[in-house]
Amino acid sequence: MENAFTIAAYVVAAVLFILSLGGLSGQESAKRAVWYGIVGMALAVVATLIGPGAGLWWLSLVLIGIGGFIGMQLANRVQMTQMPELVAAMHSLVGLAAVFVGFNADFTINMVEAAKAAGDAVSGSFAELVAKKTVVEINILKIELALGIWIGAVTFTGSVIAYGKLAGKVTSAAQQLPGGHLLNAGAAAGSILLLVLYLGGSGSWTLFLMALLAFFIGYHLIMGIGGADMPVVVSMLNSYSGWAAAAIGFSLGNDLLIVVGALVGSSGAILSYIMCKAMNRSFVSVILGGFGGAQGAQMAVEGEQIAIDAEGVASALNEADSVIIVPGYGMAVAQAQQSVSELTRKLRAKGKEVRFAIHPVAGRLPGHMNVLLAEAKVPYDIVLEMDEINEDFPETDVVIVIGSNDIVNPAAQEDPNSPIAGMPVLEVWKAKQVFVSKRGQGTGYSGIENPLFYKDNTRMFYGDAKKSVDSLLPMID
Repeated sequence: MENAFTIAAYVVAAVLFILSLGGLSGQESAKRAVWYGIVGMALAVVATLIGPGAGLWWLSLVLIGIGGFIGMQLANRVQMTQMPELVAAMHSLVGLAAVFVGFNADFTINMVEAAKAAGDAVSGSFAELVAKKTVVEINILKIELALGIWIGAVTFTGSVIAYGKLAGKVTSAAQQLPGGHLLNAGAAAGSILLLVLYLGGSGSWTLFLMALLAFFIGYHLIMGIGGADMPVVVSMLNSYSGWAAAAIGFSLGNDLLIVVGALVGSSGAILSYIMCKAMNRSFVSVILGGFGGAQGAQMAVEGEQIAIDAEGVASALNEADSVIIVPGYGMAVAQAQQSVSELTRKLRAKGKEVRFAIHPVAGRLPGHMNVLLAEAKVPYDIVLEMDEINEDFPETDVVIVIGSNDIVNPAAQEDPNSPIAGMPVLEVWKAKQVFVSKRGQGTGYSGIENPLFYKDNTRMFYGDAKKSVDSLLPMID
């Protein structure tokens, strides 16, 4: 069997990818899981290069070298705070690749049909594979490539807009064109009509128009999703990129691409569902752009924000027996995790109970805070999820919120017209004292006012998070 090595290598690579996904579910096994993925991908690339249809080695090696060089540069330059937008940008490349592969498959089908009509020989591994297909199989291939183009186009523009929102280059507010969902529905209906015309032999122009409609849908869908739901968008686009890869696999007849695409697509969809459930969101409503904007007149916030200095915070920490730290994206931006880890070490050395409360969507990427804290050598056993620690706030002496906004916003429970109404949040306001480390009086990424900052037991610890925490360290005695 001439393809035995390639098939065996693909099976091993698929198993390694499954182990990699499974290992990433835990902090302690994540490093090993990453190596599973690296080895699996290296094996897949080698098997593809020497497998059926291998050729143009010099071009393949040049492209691998260029891609590897760019990847290394990005990995060295991109900060942890920029990982969400980097992930979104990578998703866009997968989507664009699916579009190119789909059009290439259509071009090959047309070339093979023209060669058969002229009685000419067909050359090229993929062209030879297409030439052996029956009419029914060709129609199935056309459906596969059309799906690949459509999903890839939606993924591409959607990911570009998600990158823009995460990077602050596009407004984080939910925005839609006049007509809203009707425009998306009309574009989807038009895509189906064009698919029918394409299968009926109307020509490749139908694919181009369908791709344009899909580009619009991707743009309009993500523009219609507000900043509060962007973590869901990232995992959702991850799912889309997986299905686009699976569609490429079907078009090319590559079993590994089908398996990997299905793994990525299903895991991304499951993660999106879990996150929506954690945020009390409707998955369908989020992906259709149903959340992220105000639902009516929002509750007025009364009172004023009262500031406190480092001495006041340090005094409260020295007197406290129990402390909970709530990290957010602001901690990541300030790169304060090492300082927070040192503060934790000093407080625990004094016999105080110190724990971390992690909201499922803290930061702008699932697991963002967990990775930062693990990097800073914070013990795993004191890092608790929201469901594990929410009931403990009333018995907690001091809560320090570092760069968080929406995940500690009581408006989610108190204001039915808030864009985050019904979203489960960390109930920090129930603690005896709350200190919020924040740069200024802004409303945060999603633009939602936070009544927590105005409560009687809350004090605002203004300033850069790292400098603020560093100023506390000498005062902890």
